Amino acid sequence: MRVLVVEDFEVLARSLGAGLRREGMAVDVVLDGTAALERLAVTRYEVVILDRDLPGVHGDEICRRLAHDRREVRVLMLTASGTIEDRVGGLALGADDYLPKPFAFAELVARVRALARRATPPLPPVLTCGDITLDPARRVATRAGRPLALSPREFALLECLLAVPGRVLSAEELLERVWDEAADPFSSAVKHAMHRLRAKLGDPPVIETVREGGYRIGPA
Repeated sequence: MRVLVVEDFEVLARSLGAGLRREGMAVDVVLDGTAALERLAVTRYEVVILDRDLPGVHGDEICRRLAHDRREVRVLMLTASGTIEDRVGGLALGADDYLPKPFAFAELVARVRALARRATPPLPPVLTCGDITLDPARRVATRAGRPLALSPREFALLECLLAVPGRVLSAEELLERVWDEAADPFSSAVKHAMHRLRAKLGDPPVIETVREGGYRIGPA
């Protein structure tokens, strides 16, 4: 999933970005409301973690615009304003969830994952293709019962492919869904990560390279 963190306290913003990336998410981080609107105009996100009191454009205005445009993105307000009135006001603006500071990171991750499930078409709780299974909630993948030791990025790649078995996903689409702002769009990151994933999946091969730089997964 792709997540946008909008938080003006840079230490917290960078910490959230790093922590969510360790959870296998592609995360972009901005420090003000103006930059957030610029990112939202060009990138599709499943979840926006949004501070309310932002420089530039206030977080409330960003939330209003997303609700007005009927975007599929889900908004988690993350703010020090934690009274009942503040929570009710934030939800009335169009936020999907509200988490006051301070918070437990594990709870934040659980809420982000729950919101992401609402932002995308429902998928089976366990994804399968042939003898490969992947459980997104438990972060476990196996082949023929053998656990696969996948990095967060490899896990995310396999999840993308298993979500649409038989469909070709371009390298550009995978780059957008699995990588984030730190990725070089002209690099061979997808190719190298796919090579590592294939090696860990072992034989017989199930991921096919399609002409013009696409990939699809199917039964061996």
